[in-house]
Amino acid sequence: MSIRDGIFTTVAVALSGVALAGLLGTDAYSQAAGAEARGLKALSMQVEMRCDECPQGKTDRLVAMPEGEVQ
Repeated sequence: MSIRDGIFTTVAVALSGVALAGLLGTDAYSQAAGAEARGLKALSMQVEMRCDECPQGKTDRLVAMPEGEVQ
């Protein structure tokens, strides 16, 4: 049984590699990656704009809610 399992595993890995290569070659993947990059940039710009609210000396977090405010 171990030889059959080895052959099955080898074929499965080879097919998944071909499927991954086919996915990466499509335009849908590049569009999704571009959208993710734009979203990350927008999020980081939003955090950067709110950084004025960060208390001095609190560099361990990106954004801190000012005390007394409830979101």
